[in-house]
Amino acid sequence: MPIDAEWQEALPTLGIGIAGAALFWLIDFPAAVLTGPAAAVSMATVLGVRTAIPALLRDAVFLTIGITIGSTVTPEVIETAMAWPLSLLVLTATLFLSLIVAQKILMRGFGYDRMTALLSATPGHLSYVLSMSTAVAADVRRVALVQTVRVLLLTLLVPVLISLWGVKGTARLADNGAVSPIALAMTFPVAIGVGLLLKRIAIPAPLLIGAMAVSAIGHGTNYTPGVIPTWLTAAAFICMGALIGTRFRGFDRRQIGGALAAGVMMTLIVCAFAVLGAAVAAKLVGLPPAALLLAFAPGGVEVMAALAVETGLEPAFVAAHHVFRLLVLGVFIPFLVSRNRIP
Repeated sequence: MPIDAEWQEALPTLGIGIAGAALFWLIDFPAAVLTGPAAAVSMATVLGVRTAIPALLRDAVFLTIGITIGSTVTPEVIETAMAWPLSLLVLTATLFLSLIVAQKILMRGFGYDRMTALLSATPGHLSYVLSMSTAVAADVRRVALVQTVRVLLLTLLVPVLISLWGVKGTARLADNGAVSPIALAMTFPVAIGVGLLLKRIAIPAPLLIGAMAVSAIGHGTNYTPGVIPTWLTAAAFICMGALIGTRFRGFDRRQIGGALAAGVMMTLIVCAFAVLGAAVAAKLVGLPPAALLLAFAPGGVEVMAALAVETGLEPAFVAAHHVFRLLVLGVFIPFLVSRNRIP
C-alpha cells in the first residue's frame, strides 16, 4: 500500500481510537487510553471501516513503550529479581496446562482439527504462531481469528480483573521529575540500534525489548533519570489500542461469530489459569497478585507491558515474564507441532 494511502486510512483510525479513549475515560474504565481505542477500532473494523496503523508508527509505539518500561526500573525492582525464578516456574506450568486444556476444548467443543486447535490454543507469540500455521496442515484463518480475539479480550478483561482486585500500582518515577529532552533524544537512536540487532538474531518483539533494555540501563545507572512525558506515553497507548483493533481487517464477518465463541472460551481458560498461577506466585515472590496477573496473562507482550505501565504494576517484572513466555513458546512450539502431526 502506498505511504499516502496508508496514512489516509491511519488518520481516521487514530481519530476513532482517540474517541474511544475519551469515552472510556469518561466512564472511568480501567486503562482507558489503551482499552478504549482497542474496543472502538475493533468495532469500526468489524463494521467495515478500513483501519490501519502504518508500520513506521507501530515501530515508534513499540520503542516508546519499551523506553517507558525501562524508565520504571528501580533498585527495589532489581532486588525482586532474586525471586523471579520461582514465579517463572509457576508461569511455565500454567502456560502448558492452559494450552493442553484449551486444545482439548477446541477439538471436542468446536470441531477444530488437532493442529488448528493446538496453534489456536497457544497462549501468545501471535506472529510466530501464524507463521507456523502456514507451514503445517492448519486452518490459518481460524487460528488468526481466535488468536486476535484472545489479544483483544485480554486487553479489555485484564484491566477489569485488576480493578476488581483493588490493587493500586506504585511503579512510577514521580519523584525524579521529567527526563531531560537531551537524554530522551539520545535514548531513542540507541534503542533503535539495539532493536535492529535483536531483530537480526530473531529475538521476539525486538524494538520493544531493545528499547526497554537501553532505557533500563540508562535509568539504572542514572544517566537518563526521570519520567517519560505523560503526553508521549498516552499517545503510544492510544496507538497500541488502535493497532489491536486493526487486526480484524479482512476477516469474513460470517467467520467471526464462531471464532468469537472459541476465542472467548480460550480466553476464559487462560485467564483462569493465569489467576490461579498469579495467586500462587504472589505468595512466593511477595508482589501484589494483580502484578502477577499482568505477568501471567497471555496477551501480546507489548499490550500487557503497556497495561503494566498504565496501571503502575511492576512493568519491568511484567515485561520480563512475557519475554520469558515468548522464548519458552519459541522453543517448544515446533516440538508440539511435530507431536501433533497426523501420521
